[in-house]
Amino acid sequence: MSNVRYNEMLPHEIVAARQECPVAYLPVGGLEWHGEHLPVGNDALKADMLAVRCGEQGGGLAFPPLYWGEPRESHLMEANSDIHCEQLIAEKMQLPEENFAPGYMGKSYHEADRFYIELLVHMLRAVESLGFKVMTIIAGHYPLLHHAKAACQWYSLGLPGTPKTHAWACSGYELVKDQIPDAGDHAAKWETSLLMTLRPELVDMSRLPDDPDQ
Repeated sequence: MSNVRYNEMLPHEIVAARQECPVAYLPVGGLEWHGEHLPVGNDALKADMLAVRCGEQGGGLAFPPLYWGEPRESHLMEANSDIHCEQLIAEKMQLPEENFAPGYMGKSYHEADRFYIELLVHMLRAVESLGFKVMTIIAGHYPLLHHAKAACQWYSLGLPGTPKTHAWACSGYELVKDQIPDAGDHAAKWETSLLMTLRPELVDMSRLPDDPDQ
C-alpha cells in the first residue's frame, strides 16, 4: 500500500496523490492522562492513524499530528477533573499538584482558546497553499472539535468569494453514534478498542486495576 503520510513522501509522490484525490487530513490531539494502560498521547495517536486509514482507503494525504497549542487549563484530566482524580494523576506521574494550579499556562481561558483557533487557521491556510481542495481536521481530543469547527469557519470567512478549498472538522465518534451509542468515552471501551486496533503495541491491558470501578 502506498505511503499517505505527507511529511514522508517525495515531491513527485505528493503531486500524483494530490492530483488523484486533493484531500488533506489534519489530526490534532494533546498529551493527557488516559489511565495506566494507554499512552498519554492517545488522542493525537488515534487521530493520526485514522487520518492514515482514511488516506489509504478513500484517498488523500495525512499531515503530521499536532500535539501542542491546545488550551490545557480547560477540558484536561490533569487540571480540571474531580479533586480525587487530579490528586491520583499527580501521584501516578510523580508530579506536584501545584504544577496544574489555575493560571499555570500564563493565559486566560479566552486567550488560550483564541491562540489555539488561530494556530488551526494558520495550519489550514498553509495546507491550502499546498494545493488541496478539501481539508479535514480530525480532533482526537473531543473538546478540540469546538475549536476546530471555529477555525474552519474563521478560515472560510477570510477567503474572498467562493472558497477554493473547503474545510470541515470531526472527531470520529460523532459520525457513528447512531450505530455505536457508547462511542466517545475517555480511556474506556471506545478509546481503548480504537488504539488496540490502530496501534496495539502501545496498549498494555495488564496495567488496568483489578477493580473495574477504578
